[in-house]
Amino acid sequence: MPATDQRNDPVRGYNFSLEIDNVSRGAFSEVGGLTADGDSVDYREGTDLQSNVRKLMGLRKYTNITLKRGYTQDKELWQWYVNIMNGVPDRRNVTIVLMNEARQPVLRWHAENAWINKIEGPALKASSNDVAMESLELVHEGLTLEM
Repeated sequence: MPATDQRNDPVRGYNFSLEIDNVSRGAFSEVGGLTADGDSVDYREGTDLQSNVRKLMGLRKYTNITLKRGYTQDKELWQWYVNIMNGVPDRRNVTIVLMNEARQPVLRWHAENAWINKIEGPALKASSNDVAMESLELVHEGLTLEM
């Protein structure tokens, strides 16, 4: 195989972190909702010769981002939620960073003007040996991908 040919293996999805306003907020065990979507708009003029409607681009929509992690002593996310609950317009920019096996950033998803819509404490069970998990749901106004 010539030296110019390199393997282009896919990045594994287990090595990622979260940044809020460019400050690392630790690792999460699960991230979901990195989805951008949109609506199409049907349009037809009375003078159109073709018998079908035109499809125009409509508004963009972004799915809420869900995050899950083991419960820690870090209360920063709860404080952010309390700000929102008390009517403080506390919107922040959030970045999910996917890293390769050498822990170098490979992809970055930026969610703009995010705020916590839902936060959930751990489910507790005396006979369980599971890690206490917290989860949160972020609402945001835009998702971009940086490579």
